[in-house]
Amino acid sequence: MHRRRPTLIAGLTLTAVAALTLSACGSDDDSPGKGKGEGEIAGADTGNKPSAPPSPSSSSTAAAGRPKVELPPDLKLTFEGAETGDPVKDAVLADNAERMRAVDAAIAGTDPEGRALGFYNTGKALEAAVSWVGQFERANATVTGQVRFFDRDVTLKGTTSAVLTFCADESKGFSKNKKTGEVAKTPVTKNSYVQYNTRLDKNADGVWQTSQIISTRGAAQCRP
Repeated sequence: MHRRRPTLIAGLTLTAVAALTLSACGSDDDSPGKGKGEGEIAGADTGNKPSAPPSPSSSSTAAAGRPKVELPPDLKLTFEGAETGDPVKDAVLADNAERMRAVDAAIAGTDPEGRALGFYNTGKALEAAVSWVGQFERANATVTGQVRFFDRDVTLKGTTSAVLTFCADESKGFSKNKKTGEVAKTPVTKNSYVQYNTRLDKNADGVWQTSQIISTRGAAQCRP
């Protein structure tokens, strides 16, 4: 019998945020509207946030298949360097791209139950992603604009683990009030550029799930 995957988004109890002034596309370990310090690990923050939801079991993942991730028409994510010539590295890059898209799909409401969120995340990364999405829900906000991901570099660690670093240009990505449609456009600063350091683990069904994620907003190596 097929078992329905638990909803990840419903029932969160999170501290509401007053304003979302920074781009939200993928910065799961940052609190909306304020930058984090360097080297902070997603899921390591303290305060009022939910415990990490359980990762989906391998049997339910296999039965469900890869979820289709859709974004609203006013949100565009671009991923550079998708083909390296190494099929394993390309698979890591592809699943990471879907992971980043899944976070924004959950925020934007095109995946309201967060099914893709649980498919492409596990461990601390899953906890952080759910917390980040929940903060947007409580603020009645979504995301809009364009975000470019570049300088994506994969280092394989054996057959089932990988480290992926990449940059994000969020200078054209913004938060938007769901009720009024007002876009919180912010000036481009060094904090519009984010460097990510992530770990991915390949599960039993061949999905490269993000298990850890560190972001550094304003990283010099990602700024033009």
